[in-house]
Amino acid sequence: MAGKPKLHYSRVRGKMESIRWLLAAAGVEFEEEFIETKEDLEKLRSDGVLLFQQVPMVEIDGMKMVQTRAILSYIAAKYNLYGKDLKERAWIDMYVEGTTDLMGMIMQLAFQPADTKEKHLALIIERATKRYFPVYEKALKDHGHDYLVGNKLSWADIHLLEGILMVEECKPDILSAFPLLQAFKGRTSNIPTIKKFLQPGSQRKPPMDEKTLATVRKIYNV
Repeated sequence: MAGKPKLHYSRVRGKMESIRWLLAAAGVEFEEEFIETKEDLEKLRSDGVLLFQQVPMVEIDGMKMVQTRAILSYIAAKYNLYGKDLKERAWIDMYVEGTTDLMGMIMQLAFQPADTKEKHLALIIERATKRYFPVYEKALKDHGHDYLVGNKLSWADIHLLEGILMVEECKPDILSAFPLLQAFKGRTSNIPTIKKFLQPGSQRKPPMDEKTLATVRKIYNV
């Protein structure tokens, strides 16, 4: 029997968090080896295990996988969270990419200078309410199903829930104009594997604070 997937990254959300979410939602236990210092990262690089000298890196099924999108696609397909055919996969990809764009804006927030942070936050809220959430609200309304694609839990749903919770950390009432997304959040949050991941003490990581931000800047020269 293959061992648990092993995740190599820092003790922060970053690009690894969506991988943690997807594994957890699939009910897959995983181990984490944290990059605590610049030297830890340099060792991985010098050992030749990082194809493009970058993390995230996930050891799974005998592979040392890099590139976030490739890792997520593999996990989604392996655990039957990637649709039943090419068309469903295309829709999942479109939804995931949209959510990823929004989440990327949120990830950048911690790195914004103080004088631009408020403007960046306002842009996140504007994009969430005008560009991204209306798409998901309409999708749920148009097909009348519980999930975004194929009336079955997929990577798109898991990714969207993660994104919703990230935006709610910026603006807690962000879903007030989106009743179907409110219901979606309630449903998906109560899927047993996801509910477990949302409990205190899980491998879900907290938002970035000043201490972890300083550590990340030091390790990755950002």
